[in-house]
Amino acid sequence: MKRALFLLLASSCLLPAQLPPGNEAGVAMGHLHFKTSSLDAHRRLWVDVLGGTPSKLGTRDIVTLPGLVVLWEKGEPSGGTNGSIVGHVGLKVRDLKDVLAKARADGISVESEKPAFLNGPDGVRIELIEDTTLSAPAANHHIHFYDGAVDETKSWYVKMFGAKPGKRGNFEAADLPGVNLTFSKADQLAAPTKGRALDHIGFEVNGLEAFVKKLETQGVKFDIPYRTIPALGISLAFLTDPWGTYIELTEGLRK
Repeated sequence: MKRALFLLLASSCLLPAQLPPGNEAGVAMGHLHFKTSSLDAHRRLWVDVLGGTPSKLGTRDIVTLPGLVVLWEKGEPSGGTNGSIVGHVGLKVRDLKDVLAKARADGISVESEKPAFLNGPDGVRIELIEDTTLSAPAANHHIHFYDGAVDETKSWYVKMFGAKPGKRGNFEAADLPGVNLTFSKADQLAAPTKGRALDHIGFEVNGLEAFVKKLETQGVKFDIPYRTIPALGISLAFLTDPWGTYIELTEGLRK
């Protein structure tokens, strides 16, 4: 818990997060939090290759992209995203050829080009989708979940977070402001995210305290209960979804 508070609260000057307004339930995409053996490799990936904006939380390097805040911490992850509940994350990029060339030049492995996947630090898989209309070099797009209960997982995110159900191509999906949640059936039992290269995902929530109480009335158990730091105007809480995705809820990153 101290580590999470440090990462989020260590600076009284909050990052200029490029996060969208919440949906009717007050929920929007917030952040991705990585555990990594190489801080420099993540900086090169998110800044040099993907064109994110570097910033600071205390002494910690972080990066913002449209629709996303990226945080990382030093550590030895128990595994990459492959084989985890969150098998990969997806970004839109303005110039795919340019991003792939930068990745190779910076020592980031290009797993494939069609579809385009990077194999980032510690086995973090990132899908790249070209969108030449983007005003920024890259923007957040999707989180891809893999488990044995596709319909149930989709329904849970719709019920708990107000995600709008639908499809993304042939995939079952649901949308939150700033992110598409994509759901696929895993070929084998997927591992929980906590402790892996992508440790947890984060949603920004308006009125977080009331939102947490609402989830509790629906049977959600919180790993770390709601708490707030009045001096900084930040609130947070942690939960794990029924299939093993560790989730942080925040209020204040948008500021």
